[in-house]
Amino acid sequence: MIVKTVLPALVVLMLALPAMAQDKGTLDPQPLPQLANPNDPKTPAKQLFGRRATPAAQMESHVIGFYSKGCLAGAEALPINGPTWQVMRLSRNRNWGHPELIRFLKRLSAKGAKLGWPGLLVGDMSQPRGGPMITGHASHQVGLDADIWLTPMPKRELTREEREETSATMAVAPSRLDVDHSVWTPAHGALIKAAAEDPKVQRVFVNAAIKKALCREAGGEGDWLNKVRPYWGHDYHFHVRLVCPSGSPDCKPQDPVPAEEGCGKDLDWWFRDAVIHPKPEPPPDPTKPVKPRPQTTMKDLPAACRAVLAAP
Repeated sequence: MIVKTVLPALVVLMLALPAMAQDKGTLDPQPLPQLANPNDPKTPAKQLFGRRATPAAQMESHVIGFYSKGCLAGAEALPINGPTWQVMRLSRNRNWGHPELIRFLKRLSAKGAKLGWPGLLVGDMSQPRGGPMITGHASHQVGLDADIWLTPMPKRELTREEREETSATMAVAPSRLDVDHSVWTPAHGALIKAAAEDPKVQRVFVNAAIKKALCREAGGEGDWLNKVRPYWGHDYHFHVRLVCPSGSPDCKPQDPVPAEEGCGKDLDWWFRDAVIHPKPEPPPDPTKPVKPRPQTTMKDLPAACRAVLAAP
């Protein structure tokens, strides 16, 4: 159970979370400028991995490190169009993952189509070599995370402009206490349930209001609900995380989810007024210097990530 003492830190994290599913992309992505001294040990790792536009294709596919501190060798790209999926925000070049993630997304999209969900709009997965991202997520570093929009795929191929500029659908009511019933459908719940029931899935992150709706709709028969975890920043999409795949001994697993469904007191915590309407942070004191946030550098990542970064 999340206790009262961690609220301030979590509020800071919540305020820092980007609204990635509705942030627009660009029709004219430009290459990043060259780094003046990429070998400087103080160079943030995100600046290095963010400049690698292709995977370490000559390396065998394997995951290195933890979801929020690692990298990916031998990544595979999810094709931008499929019979039951389309990739969004192509300008980000984040439709890469471990082959296990690619297989999962194809599997889930096909199953979803049979459950009334016409197809997946896939948001961010990972960069070509994983690693920290210049903007956005703290996780998504090892090719086992994917964001799936809460917008059903249309019956036509989206244009490039639509993929970059269309916003995902907000599924949470303005009160933050429940889903928006003018948006939420049984197919939303069926799709998330299908994801959570997949044996390769470790966690599914959703807004607490969505978890509340899933608990209500399951009616006490939701053995899969323990995988569905409430978290900030998931109003427009849900986030699927896979377990460490076989053949990746350097993958660091996350702690197992609790056995309980999580529909009781733990979920109630998310609907406290202090959580839904946190007090704004006080303005910085101009007399005190602002301490910059520490940046993840290559020394903070597993040593094997150096080879992934340097590979042709």
